[in-house]
Amino acid sequence: MRIMSVTTNLTVPDIDEARTFWSGLFGLTTEMDLGWVTRLTDPTTGAHVQLVTSDATAPENSALTVKVDDVDEAWRQVQDRGVEVVHPIVTEEWGVRRFFVRAPGGTVVNIAQHHD
Repeated sequence: MRIMSVTTNLTVPDIDEARTFWSGLFGLTTEMDLGWVTRLTDPTTGAHVQLVTSDATAPENSALTVKVDDVDEAWRQVQDRGVEVVHPIVTEEWGVRRFFVRAPGGTVVNIAQHHD
């Protein structure tokens, strides 16, 4: 399993207000918007941030999304190591297969694989 990218997830009470800040100050544009989560990206560099109000299916918001090339292998590794699972592996209706774990120190991490 390889890490493909890591994205910061910022929990915000109002996505529109936060989008105005991030796009106005840094020129980020909306790449993806599901209502409860929005990814804002620099069109030149690809640098990005995700804004989250409340996760649609998980019991907690994640602080990071780690995109991997094989989420099922990541799931096996988590199971083998006894890592605390916050949200079990599932294929979401928006085309992402993912699960959440709690890292040492309490950070909730979304481990995901995106499908076309």
